[in-house]
Amino acid sequence: MLTESIAIGLVVGFLFYERIGFSPGGLVVPGYVALFLDRPLVLFCALAIAFVVYGVVRLLAEVTITYSRRRFLLMVIAGFGFQRALEALVFPVVPASTEIQTIGYIIPGLIANDMDRQRVVPTVASLVIVAVIVRLILIILGYMGR
Repeated sequence: MLTESIAIGLVVGFLFYERIGFSPGGLVVPGYVALFLDRPLVLFCALAIAFVVYGVVRLLAEVTITYSRRRFLLMVIAGFGFQRALEALVFPVVPASTEIQTIGYIIPGLIANDMDRQRVVPTVASLVIVAVIVRLILIILGYMGR
């Protein structure tokens, strides 16, 4: 089901970008998010980390030279690092599910990168719209329980 979700997310995300002009957080992000729409805590953690990454990299950009691939890589590495920090600080107190760990390493950095490129509201709105469409297509095709 992951493969189908990512494939559908790629197509729907591309069509959305071509029609509306906003990216839904990266190429694979809508497919992953669609799988977790029934787990709001997982999505909240991923979005919270994305917001933190976005803010930290914006602050770093004030004092360092970050652009293009460097900035993108910094977003992904920061997302990875903040996910690890979350695991080290919070998860010993509140046991983590593997779903939070799975969605949390790369996805927040990809979302933060699009937030930086095209602003926060268009990115989050695009992500929600495309992820819901992907989820509905998965349901219609019988990949998800109703």
